[in-house]
Amino acid sequence: MSYPKLGSIVKIVGFKHNGMMHREWERARVLLVSDQYIVVANKRTKVTESNGRTWYTREPAVSVFFPDRWYNVIGMLRADGWYYYCNIASPYAYEDGAIKYIDYDLDVKIVPNMQYRILDQSEYQTHKELMRYSLGLDELLNSQMQELLTMIHRRKGPFAKSFMADWYQTYTDKYEEQDRHYYQQITNYYFNKKHKKVKNNADF
Repeated sequence: MSYPKLGSIVKIVGFKHNGMMHREWERARVLLVSDQYIVVANKRTKVTESNGRTWYTREPAVSVFFPDRWYNVIGMLRADGWYYYCNIASPYAYEDGAIKYIDYDLDVKIVPNMQYRILDQSEYQTHKELMRYSLGLDELLNSQMQELLTMIHRRKGPFAKSFMADWYQTYTDKYEEQDRHYYQQITNYYFNKKHKKVKNNADF
């Protein structure tokens, strides 16, 4: 299995079961590489959707990808704490400078007090029929969902109290200054977009 280099910049690309690109994050900094999982961080990075639409993330994020578990975890830092977004997804593969995985529709959204909600169950049922998920795959994904929920309840792994904060601190200490030029470009994009909107509104 190939691994990204510690400290390198990678893309993150999610696909669907049929091989179509689902979503791509332009940039993430690799903070940890191990046999158990890898950790990456980014903020204000460009995201491209399957329909070509692009947008930019607004908050810092720390993501954890596993080589042997069928989910990944994203922690997003907001004013009131860490929010989590978990994707039921294939184990990651690293190739061509990108962390790649297959997204299997089901998501878990978690707020700072660790209350959670399972999302996109109807989408999962639709894609299961449309893309012909096998019975074995369906059973595996549901089993992995239960494993993920148990981890959330017990606050283990990425959900441990200081996990995300510690890795984000590692990012700010080691790499934030190196990435400052990229972030400034995104900040300028937001400023120009806001200024253009105000100008256009004034025209009316």
